[in-house]
Amino acid sequence: MIETQQLLIDLNHLTEGERIEMVKLGMISENRKLKEYEYPPIHFERPPIEKFAVHAPSVLNEAYNYQKPSSFSRALRLNFGDYKVLLISGTASVNDQGKPEYIGDFKAQTWRTYRNITELLNAEGMSWHDVVRTTNYLRDIERDYTEFNKIRTSFFQWLQLDPLPASTGIQARLCWETLLVEIEAIAISKSN
Repeated sequence: MIETQQLLIDLNHLTEGERIEMVKLGMISENRKLKEYEYPPIHFERPPIEKFAVHAPSVLNEAYNYQKPSSFSRALRLNFGDYKVLLISGTASVNDQGKPEYIGDFKAQTWRTYRNITELLNAEGMSWHDVVRTTNYLRDIERDYTEFNKIRTSFFQWLQLDPLPASTGIQARLCWETLLVEIEAIAISKSN
C-alpha cells in the first residue's frame, strides 16, 4: 500500500473541492485518511491490456529521472494480436541528460525532436512508415509554422512517406519556456 508520506499532495491541506472529489474517487475517507486501492473487479474477469514502456536512452531518458514530479512514459507499446501500437508522448528537443537542446533555435529543436521520436520508433522495430498520426505543438504557431512545415515536409519527403500521417498543429505553452516544439505520435505495425 502507498503511504501518505509518499504522496506529493498534503492531505491535511486540501481545498474543499479536492476533498470532495478525492472522497468520490475512493482515494480518501471523509476524514482525509488515504484508503488502500482496490483493484476493479472487472479486471479479475478481464485483465487490462498489457502495456510496455519504451525507452531510447541514447537520445533521451525517462521524464521522471529529471523532471520531478513527472508521471508519464516516453512511449507505450500495446499488443493487439498480430499488431502492436506505439503511443509516443509529447517529445521535444531534450537530450539524454534531460536538458533542452538548441535553446532559441526552432529549426534545430524540430530536427532533434524528430530524431528523438525516430529512436523511440527504432526501439520497437518501427519507423516513420508505421506512424499514422502526429499532434504538433508549437509555442508560437504564427511565427514558426511555415518553418515547421518546411522541415516536416522535407523530412517526410526524404523518408518517402506516402500516404502522410494524419496530423494536427496546435499553438500551446509547453512544459518549459525553452521548448519551442513538441510532437506526439501514434504508430501501428504488425508484431514480429
